Amino acid sequence: MESRTLRLERGQRQEAVCVLGTRLVIDINGGSPVDCKWFSMRHSPNIETNILNADASKQKVINGEKLWPLSSKSMLEFHITQPSKEINDGKITFAYYGKGSDVPVDKSGIYLTAIGVSLDVDADRDGDVEKNNPHKASWTWGPNGQGAILLVNCDKDSLFSRQLDGDDNIVLSKTDLLDMSKMVLRIQGPEKLPTGYNLMLHVSATDAQSLGVFYLHNKVYTHVLGREKLFYKTRYTGTRELEFFVEGLRFPDEGFNGLISIRASLLETQVEGIPETPIFTDTVTFRISPLIITPNTLEPIEVYVCSVKENYLFLKGINSLVSDAKYKIQICFEYVNRGDRWMQDEMEFGYIQAPHQSFPVVLDSPRDRGLKDFPIRHILGPDFGYVTKVAKSEEVTSLDSFGNLEVSPPVTVRGKNYPLGRILIGSSFPTTSGRRMTKVIRDFLYAQQVQAPIELFSDWLLVGHVDEFLTFVPAPNQKGFRLLLASPATCFRILQEKKQEGHGDVVMFQGLETKRWTITKVLSTDVVVKENAYVQHCIDWNRDILKRELGLTEDDIIDIPALFKLQDRKACAFFPNMVNMIVLGKMLGIPKPYGPIIKETCYFEDYVIDLFKPLDLSCTFIDDVVSYHKKLGEVHCGTNVRRKQFTFKWWQMEEP
Repeated sequence: MESRTLRLERGQRQEAVCVLGTRLVIDINGGSPVDCKWFSMRHSPNIETNILNADASKQKVINGEKLWPLSSKSMLEFHITQPSKEINDGKITFAYYGKGSDVPVDKSGIYLTAIGVSLDVDADRDGDVEKNNPHKASWTWGPNGQGAILLVNCDKDSLFSRQLDGDDNIVLSKTDLLDMSKMVLRIQGPEKLPTGYNLMLHVSATDAQSLGVFYLHNKVYTHVLGREKLFYKTRYTGTRELEFFVEGLRFPDEGFNGLISIRASLLETQVEGIPETPIFTDTVTFRISPLIITPNTLEPIEVYVCSVKENYLFLKGINSLVSDAKYKIQICFEYVNRGDRWMQDEMEFGYIQAPHQSFPVVLDSPRDRGLKDFPIRHILGPDFGYVTKVAKSEEVTSLDSFGNLEVSPPVTVRGKNYPLGRILIGSSFPTTSGRRMTKVIRDFLYAQQVQAPIELFSDWLLVGHVDEFLTFVPAPNQKGFRLLLASPATCFRILQEKKQEGHGDVVMFQGLETKRWTITKVLSTDVVVKENAYVQHCIDWNRDILKRELGLTEDDIIDIPALFKLQDRKACAFFPNMVNMIVLGKMLGIPKPYGPIIKETCYFEDYVIDLFKPLDLSCTFIDDVVSYHKKLGEVHCGTNVRRKQFTFKWWQMEEP
């Protein structure tokens, strides 16, 4: 209970406003004449009192009044149980007695006006703004956690606006209010207060940059707090509820943990011209929702792909797969993509969530090639948010494209649960000064907290993306998924087996490579063997990290045959890299590998089909050689998928 000290003046009956739920303390001796030894006290029936530092065993009664011994430390502690109906309808009076006197030497007292003031939010996260939740000023994680949640208002609900809803200080559409969190200032008391009292909402200068607050005034939602507005004084007009709408303006990031506080204070000034002082403050705390990125094991909603000059066959294959899987598809045509086909690299899909609202958000990469305007011009809209991180142009590398950003399914690692999975990003080898994802993106991803990132080693690749050697597929096991890893060792083992079976002269990669490659030639070409031994070593380095950081065993990993070649001392796929696939529920769109034709079918295709049969996954092989593979990408690089959000609510996590 908040405590406040009141001062008495000798011979005076003062006025004071007090707030229900506040403990008040009066220095009784402060109002007494010199040499007084006793005092008596009376109070209104709605006031509960407790006299401190006065020896009750030495009480006496004179003329029907109970007298207490007075000392320099005598105090009265009290609180009021009901709001006032009128100004000054509560009072406490003191009478002071001298030594041996049976009549008061002097009197003092206080007239009290009691009001209820409560700044309230949805602190118990059930979608309703409850009154005076005792935990509203703090924020805790977990299934029994408390504390309100705020969404970054990063969508665009009005067709008349050219910017994100949170980028201005206006509300153009009532639907915009649905993305905000309600905050209610509840007041109880008489129709007016004594002169000199005001109610004020206020925020710190730091928090003001992260929020906006709106209030309905004269039928218009007016911006009253946030950015340059640090306080808002509201008129007191008796018992009522003032409804405010709060928006977040920025995501958690480096130096900002996502927590913000708003305060309501009752201000008092004794004399006109003298500064006001707060006599009561109520605080609420919000945590801004993190951006949660979805793994490819969640159910799809919509597939995105580009149409460019020479990808007609690829587009036809993707269209057919998406149609069979019964999902939606959005094709970005060349007048929009300007020849940039790498849909995966430009953006990543996620969502933000509060108890009252959630919506998808597209994270825009700083790569800024032909697709750079697609996310903000063609995806941002009503209940579809947008966020980007701006990096210095000289810092941006291929590793900042979002083929280098993946998310694992939910995992438990050494007893710690990650119910929203973990972010995977590619980086340079720990002992080198190679390419890393730019700091502004890494800082942003780490700051979201709920999907604790893991940095892998991907700089050994020419393009440098983690999706070139790993992906996840759903599986009917306890974990619910399998990790797929590209594997030159598996490819060599398969080819050795086929050679021993008498297929050494079978030609591979027909129409893919200018050279004539048989199984025997691949196995006997020293440079191919050595380069892939190096690649396997790099993948195994990541394999060990993934097993450790995702709590996996070898049974959770499926090796997919692949071969690589070095170009400028960096690796790229020798033949279409099957691990770089699109996952649509139980249907997989896999790069057509052009492997050895044995018994009239591609053995690599047959091998992968057999691998996925126990997982009840069906395989569609898509020809991407001309349109993607020869340009250093595959199916996953050329597509993107928006997916449903997790059923698990992020705030129910144990503290990250």
